[in-house]
Amino acid sequence: MDTGTPDLLFERRGPVAWVTFNRPESRNAMTFAMYDGLARICDAVEADPEVRVLVLTGAGDKAFVAGTDISQFQTFTEPQHALDYEARIDGVIGRLEALARPTIAMVRGYAVGGGASIALACDLRICTPDARFGIPIARTLGNCLSMNNYSRLVDLIGPARTKEIIFTARMVGAEEAKAIGLVNEIVAPEELEARVTEVAEQIAANAPLTIQVTKESVRRVLAHRRPERSEELILRCYMSEDFREGVRAFLEKRKPQWQGR
Repeated sequence: MDTGTPDLLFERRGPVAWVTFNRPESRNAMTFAMYDGLARICDAVEADPEVRVLVLTGAGDKAFVAGTDISQFQTFTEPQHALDYEARIDGVIGRLEALARPTIAMVRGYAVGGGASIALACDLRICTPDARFGIPIARTLGNCLSMNNYSRLVDLIGPARTKEIIFTARMVGAEEAKAIGLVNEIVAPEELEARVTEVAEQIAANAPLTIQVTKESVRRVLAHRRPERSEELILRCYMSEDFREGVRAFLEKRKPQWQGR
């Protein structure tokens, strides 16, 4: 299928579909076109009964996805820009989470920011020993997550770990990620694709309706506990002087000077 951008590749391998985030020179940082393409892929996969499992991975060995392309944030000048962005990304991540097919994130290297959110929205995460997960917004941009993305993290690792990881802006290594329930399995780099293929094909051979109903049932249990969007919290970060400073500092490759306003 046509994903709408060369930065997002789609391939069918029997009952398993593969998506590759294809910007290795930028550690597969997501553009808006890539997010839109991912939503289109979800629609296409769900419309094809022959596809039983969707695998997501990043090109190269440096990153799964190293966040959203920060240069796009330079256009954020009005409150609606921030709200539209969070709604847009939330819609795509939510579409992936609700996809009526099992999803597996195959992670090498960094899964950071938006990349971590994509991985968290998948059903399973299988990674290499060098994988690193993190949402370093308190150190880099001074923005925030959507309520749904906070909820996904809390659902997986609990409130205390969620706060600690975001407060400190540190990376979580593969072994710790597995210990706290963020990752299902760690596999040597040379065995990763074969192992993910094995798991995907094992799932694909099982009763599809049982799997789809189980996935949707779990999603509904979790969704029932999630709060409504809190737009005032989004605007408090995205419309701040600190956020504008964070974007400038990131693009200028320097440490931001936080003012708390």
